[in-house]
This record gives sequence, C-alpha cells and structure tokens, in this order.
Amino acid sequence: MKLSITKQRTLWWGISSLLILVGIVSMALSWQQYGAPLRLGLDFAGGTRLQLTRDCAVADCAGPIQPSEVRDVLSQQNLGNSSIQVVGDNQQSLSIRTVTLDVDQRTELQTALSEAVGPFDADSLQIDTVGPVIGQQLLASGLLALVVAFGGIIVYLSIRFQFDYALFAIVALFHDVLMAVGLFAILGLVAGIEIDSLFIVALLTIVGFSVNDTVVIYDRIRETLKQRPGDHINDIVDDAVNQTLMRSINTSLTTVLTLVAIFLFGGETLKFFALALIVGFLSGAYSSILSPAPCWPSGENAAAKPMLPSPPPSL
Repeated sequence: MKLSITKQRTLWWGISSLLILVGIVSMALSWQQYGAPLRLGLDFAGGTRLQLTRDCAVADCAGPIQPSEVRDVLSQQNLGNSSIQVVGDNQQSLSIRTVTLDVDQRTELQTALSEAVGPFDADSLQIDTVGPVIGQQLLASGLLALVVAFGGIIVYLSIRFQFDYALFAIVALFHDVLMAVGLFAILGLVAGIEIDSLFIVALLTIVGFSVNDTVVIYDRIRETLKQRPGDHINDIVDDAVNQTLMRSINTSLTTVLTLVAIFLFGGETLKFFALALIVGFLSGAYSSILSPAPCWPSGENAAAKPMLPSPPPSL
C-alpha cells in the first residue's frame, strides 16, 4: 500500500480540522460551565477531596451509592456546589471534591454521610487538600513547561533542518495536543472527568514522541532530495513518508498496546493518564505522516527547494 499524501492533503487536514473544531467547541462549553477549557482537578483548582468506601461488612451494599442522597447531605452542609463521583466496580466508593475544609468540617461531613448512606471503611479513607495558590502555581508551571518544550523543539529543528520545517512540525504538535485536550474537554462535560498534574506530563510525553517521528521523516526527505534532485517534490515527499510508514506504525502500535493494557487493568490514578497518551500517540503518528505534505507548493520540483543543511557532526 502506497499513500499519496500530497494529492490528498485536503482530505487529511479536513478530517483533523473537523475533530479539532469539535474539541474547541467542547472547550468553549467547558469554559462557560467550569470557568476553564477543561474541568480542573484538585491539583490545579485547589480544595479538599475526600475518597470514602462503604464498609460492606456493616452497611447494606446491595445497591450502589446514590449521588442524589450525597448531594442532599452536601447541600445541608452548605457544600451544594461540590463535585461528586461514585466510583469502583460495584459503585460503593465515593469521591467528593469541595472547597477547602478544616478538620472539624471534614469530621462533620463524614458523620453526616455515614448516617445517610451507611458506615465507611476507615482504612480506605483518603483526604487530600491543596490550597488555591499552590494549585495555580502548579497549573502555571505545567503550561510553562509546555511552552519551553515547544520553544526548544523550534530551535532544534531550525538548526538541524530549516525554520519553515520547524514551524510545520510545531503545527503538527499543536494538532496532537489539541486532540488530547479536546477529548478531555468532552469527557469533562459528559462524564465529569477532571485533569490533574499527570495530564500535563502526558501532554509533554506526547510532544516528545510525536516530534521523534517527524524528525525521522524529515531526515528521509533530506536524503531523497540529495539522491533525486530533479524529481517532482510531491513524489519525493510521498516516497519518504511511505518508506518510514511501517516504522511509524510499528512504533506507535507497540506503545499503544501497552497503554491499552494500563488503561484496562491499571489503577484509577493511571487510567486517564494512559488514555491521554493513547489519543496523543495515535494522533502523533497521524500528524507526523501528514506534516511534511504542506511544506512545499504542489507545483514545485525538488531542485527549486533549497537543499537542507547537513546534520551537525557527532561528537
């Protein structure tokens, strides 16, 4: 199978544009509802999170915990705006995120919840508290890390190749990041999924993985330009992409299979981290294949494009 990337570039980027547009609309709706493009978790928004599991040795666990009962208790405690999630295989665990509570307020809330839904297992109790200032600092640090990563990639690709190559690679990286962010904006609206600091780690990993595939394809284009300077540039790009296609697919597939296993059988903490990586890696393989296509006008031959500089000598 030989892909014709340059001839079908409108189709490929049309598909990407449609998916990104859906994500942007979801982020806009999330901004209206939560005041942020994504539903921020405790790490970024600050507050107190309580995770409680009903003690089935004492309580009646025939049915799942009803969020409406929990909401009534929170409303009585003047915490009606809190986030509630019923989790676990049998839906016997409860995750509540609310404003910052002191020890007395937490104790009063736990007592009221125990009376409403049944006793909780003391050994499974987890309480996390993050101040709003610390949460904002974590968010700012994560965004700064992304900006630094993009800047470093631009500098590296400009030195190793050319500045316009770096720009198209950055466009591809933005594509991958927006795919992951858009998905989690949808999940935040539909399923109440929140992002934490692991999500920023996932985005940074996606950026590094995707640019690696892009560099391999750019290297192959440079080699082909030297060997066939008189060929049409569209043929050179298509040949370079097809020569590296199986390498990109195999690398992405083996990594994604591992992440799928983590998503299906890993703990709750890593599940959505793995999901973000799955989406980002698949999108990265897709965009890395397509990113060289718009680098040249369709009517140009290889001789009209300046030869890429040779890579710096290895030390």
